[in-house]
Amino acid sequence: MQKYCVIDVPRTLHLFMTQRKIIHIDMDAFYASVEQRDNPELKGKPIAVGGLPDSRGVVATASYEARKFGVRSAMPSKRAIQLCPDLIFIFPRFAVYKSVSQQVREIFHRHTDLIEPLSLDEAYLDVTENKQQIGSAIGIAMQIKAAIRDELQLTASAGVSINKFVAKIASDMNKPDGLTFIAPDKVEAFMESLPVNKFHGVGKVTAEKMNMLKLFTGADLKRLSEVELVRLFGKNGSFYYKIVRGIDDRPVEPNRETKSISAEDTFLNDLSNPTEMKEQLDRLAAIVANRLQQYDLKGKTITLKIRYSDFKQLTRSQTLPAAFCDPETIAATALQLLLKTDILEAKVRLLGIGVSNFVDENNPAGDAQLKLF
Repeated sequence: MQKYCVIDVPRTLHLFMTQRKIIHIDMDAFYASVEQRDNPELKGKPIAVGGLPDSRGVVATASYEARKFGVRSAMPSKRAIQLCPDLIFIFPRFAVYKSVSQQVREIFHRHTDLIEPLSLDEAYLDVTENKQQIGSAIGIAMQIKAAIRDELQLTASAGVSINKFVAKIASDMNKPDGLTFIAPDKVEAFMESLPVNKFHGVGKVTAEKMNMLKLFTGADLKRLSEVELVRLFGKNGSFYYKIVRGIDDRPVEPNRETKSISAEDTFLNDLSNPTEMKEQLDRLAAIVANRLQQYDLKGKTITLKIRYSDFKQLTRSQTLPAAFCDPETIAATALQLLLKTDILEAKVRLLGIGVSNFVDENNPAGDAQLKLF
């Protein structure tokens, strides 16, 4: 059954008409849902799409039945099977997911061409002006969800508001198969009430730092000046200052290109053991390789990012002669770059791996920045 959460529509809809109308669509457990759709025997069972537990694989997507056990995306498959011994692993079929994603995008295009895909399973839509001249963004979101359900036998959740940040948070509030609208004059109050760990882009470590500073909600952040937030959180402080006031002027960018694929993690406890660092690099390499394979991308340049306990940060890059997308090449190259730094003399707070300099498979001699679709 679909779930809808509409905040104060009658009194505020006329305000919404004069502002941008942004929808964020997020497919529900996309890869796992496609597998359950295509194989009815998997329905109702805990499944994980990703690498097998006896490899260095990670979970790409887990079904909602598996999520009840704590299984989540980017989790090492070995950990996932420990949490859910009955978990069924499915090897990813990225060509199928990409095809279904294109079908979803075609549904979007019935309403607008201002579509900014974030991945195969989520996108922003600007429907301020739309092809079918529908006045209500909520109505458009409902039509999109119904088409996805009826034509593709899948479900999606939608967030509707006046900017990208709020719409994205709203889409996650009532999953699966939900629709949440945050009215224009409710945006600021909504952001004030939001726990800081629900802010898109605030990771676990940053949220814990905020909590240590007695910053638990948007209202707590709002009490600090922009200067104070920048001092505490660097350039992200300016973003927090604006977003807690409901300010996000970023446009929906239909031609956004993928310039790099990356993954990083900030550790609860600083790493000082090279063996631990290698294990983390192996995990990050598997995540990056998984993402590259989602989009049929191969790159030639690997970038390693390191942040030490004193917050000093450095990056090291290496360009290889041939394009790659496999975790072994990514992990081995990242480790070589790591060993050329002073890891034995400092504690590491963050590690990240990025792949860039993509190659067009149809034109191997030339490099290209490849689009998400």
